Amino acid sequence: MSGRARLALCAAAATLMASCALLPLVAEPTWLLQLVPLVAVQTGVGAAARRVPLGRPLTVAAQALVTLMLLTLVFAREYAVVGLIPGPDAFRHFADLLQQGSNDVSEYAIPAPLTDGIKLMLIGGVLVIGLLVDTLAVTFRSAAPAGLPLLALYSVAAGLSDGGADWLWFLVAAAGYLMLLLAEGRDRLAQWGRVFGGAARSPGSPENGAVAPVRTGRRIGAVALGAALVVPLALPAMQGGLLDAAGTGVGAGNGNGGTISAVNPLVSLRDSLNTNNDRQVLSLKTSTNDISDLYLRIVSLDDFDGTTWKPAQRHIVGVPARFPTPVGLDGDVKRGTVTTTVSASDWYAQDWLPMPYPPSGVKIGGRWRYEPVGMTLVGDRGQTTRGETYQVTSLDVRPTAEQLSTAPEPPAALEREYTKVPSALPKVVARTAKEITAGARSHYEEAVRLQDYFAVTGGFQYDTQVEVGRGPNAIANFLKKKEGFCVHFSFAMAAMARTLGIPARVAVGFAPGTPQPDGTVAVNQKDAHAWPELYFEGVGWTRFEPTPTRGTVPSYTQSDTPGTSLPDQTLPSHQSSSAPSAAASPSRSCTPELIKLQGCDTASAAAAPHSGGGGTGPWWYPLIGLAALGILAIPLSPLLWRMRVRSARLGGHARTEQGAAAHTLAAWQELADSAWDHGIAPDESLTPRRAAARIVELGRLDAVAGAAVHRVADAVEQVLYAPRPRPAAGTAADVRRVIEGLRGPASTGTRLRALFLPRSSVRVLWAVSARWAALRARVSGARPGGVRRPSQQRG
Repeated sequence: MSGRARLALCAAAATLMASCALLPLVAEPTWLLQLVPLVAVQTGVGAAARRVPLGRPLTVAAQALVTLMLLTLVFAREYAVVGLIPGPDAFRHFADLLQQGSNDVSEYAIPAPLTDGIKLMLIGGVLVIGLLVDTLAVTFRSAAPAGLPLLALYSVAAGLSDGGADWLWFLVAAAGYLMLLLAEGRDRLAQWGRVFGGAARSPGSPENGAVAPVRTGRRIGAVALGAALVVPLALPAMQGGLLDAAGTGVGAGNGNGGTISAVNPLVSLRDSLNTNNDRQVLSLKTSTNDISDLYLRIVSLDDFDGTTWKPAQRHIVGVPARFPTPVGLDGDVKRGTVTTTVSASDWYAQDWLPMPYPPSGVKIGGRWRYEPVGMTLVGDRGQTTRGETYQVTSLDVRPTAEQLSTAPEPPAALEREYTKVPSALPKVVARTAKEITAGARSHYEEAVRLQDYFAVTGGFQYDTQVEVGRGPNAIANFLKKKEGFCVHFSFAMAAMARTLGIPARVAVGFAPGTPQPDGTVAVNQKDAHAWPELYFEGVGWTRFEPTPTRGTVPSYTQSDTPGTSLPDQTLPSHQSSSAPSAAASPSRSCTPELIKLQGCDTASAAAAPHSGGGGTGPWWYPLIGLAALGILAIPLSPLLWRMRVRSARLGGHARTEQGAAAHTLAAWQELADSAWDHGIAPDESLTPRRAAARIVELGRLDAVAGAAVHRVADAVEQVLYAPRPRPAAGTAADVRRVIEGLRGPASTGTRLRALFLPRSSVRVLWAVSARWAALRARVSGARPGGVRRPSQQRG
């Protein structure tokens, strides 16, 4: 097997090894078995194109074309000509699959089911990475930059997984990359012929000059890999790195600080409400006789960007023995104390702790942190509710309609934060809010009218089959079609309240559960709910219920709102509609096999209400991919340009005297530019022989590389000065030997700059400047009067 074929095989193996990091993201590993032959065909096409040989751009184009045909064969054969050649229908099908995959990624918890959309994203993404690795490492003969796409592949997987086995996949990916580097090193050494090395292992053994550098490369790779793993562990400040567990985003610490990252806890909302497997999530024992207001709040979503609601990044502290009085609650408001003991199911792994609001104290073991603004508890370093039993003491706040209607203005800072409405929010949202509340005499009356509009008078229908999605027009579409479930209603009412100047946020948790014969209360998956909370000074954050036939209407709004204080027990989803958390909402594809420990319990991104229009189109994702490649190509452009120029200068040439002469001069130019990249500026005033001596001296070249410099200089002198120059053989190999000799004594910084920011790349600017000057000269000469006329004066 040739050195380049071996290098191509190692590039394919490195890609497959790095792609193993994606295995924990989906429930079935069969996609990887399907990927292996596709990568093999892609690699084989590249090897065949280079053997022909085709030019480098044509080689890459052939591989890209075959990759597209392979994806067509696997995913869109019924839409293609003879099952291979894609047409408009095939591209539309690809777009639909990518859209489906994007929706599935947002909808399903990890490990997600292997849908067609997710499979296309996995296999197509790895094939693109494989093409990049093969192009850089084999076609352009530079394995070091090929680590960037491999790192991107691993980073995506590590960023989405739960972090439990990230170190294992890092070792697999790193081993593949080191194997690729070693293969390239052996290939380069093989091109030198007999290379430097140690003595034979025994007096009678054959020469093994390549053994020493290969063994040294292995040692260097092992030391570098060990340093990459050990050094972050030895530095206290380097936490949350590539090998650290993903945790919950709470951060490390001793309980005295940290932050909560903005992870949206809404998961698989519609599927959770439509599931036929309505499992019990929590069991409650409470001291109150009226459970109609016993909502279990998980977290508040207070950051609204016009598209969705999510929790803002907040500072966290250790759990206090007794919680402070809620913000805004005065002593004049009637209140009672409720004690609730909560037992979580052993399958329910929630990062946030469900509690009645507002809590005044919690008794729970484990690693939990307290977020004072939302008065919530969140697990630290992987702590979840799985199988936990805890006791919550909470306040039963019972304000009157008069207290709410006469509430003074809230503090300026609070009002400024919780009434933010982005400019992307359609104007129809604020206009509708003003129309509904026209004539209201207080913010409280405005809030009640908004609640009545959604729950009673507006003609809205509760429907869990409505699609959810993202987009700036999501709320406007909901107001137009008037169909949705609790997330639509709560998001819309909170946004409209903000446009009226009422501080608002969205709470996520569980509506009141179902009493059991033994005196406990069962909270099931279908009790998951979302509701708006509006702030009134003197009372604090106050719950409203805009979702029709779900939850319970607050007593302080019933004077204007008909209905009972208890949910309709006969309805299929009598409590509410928003998915509570990472673990509470398995989807239709969450089969009993998938619903194992953490099988459907991992958090994922939530979706805001959306019923078509305003969302990202199916072509947005390829555009994002092209933009990412463009951004990646910008810092790599000097490297890629030098690789292309070096390949052209040292490549093949015409088998004529003129061709040999041009090749020799190009090789000398490459030698001079390579020396310039390593800090030896060119001096055009020197003869080739003097310039060669200067490069040998300043570059600290050894005898082998120095002799190669002088051979190239002699060949240049033959071309420039001899009447009939003799063509010199091996000039390109001599130049490559000199380049390696320049790298040897150079510092790491010099080598990196020569690779990524070569000084000789300034020639591009010189060439552009020269062409611009020539263009200006031609334009100036073509203009009337631009040609200088001879003088009419006579001497």
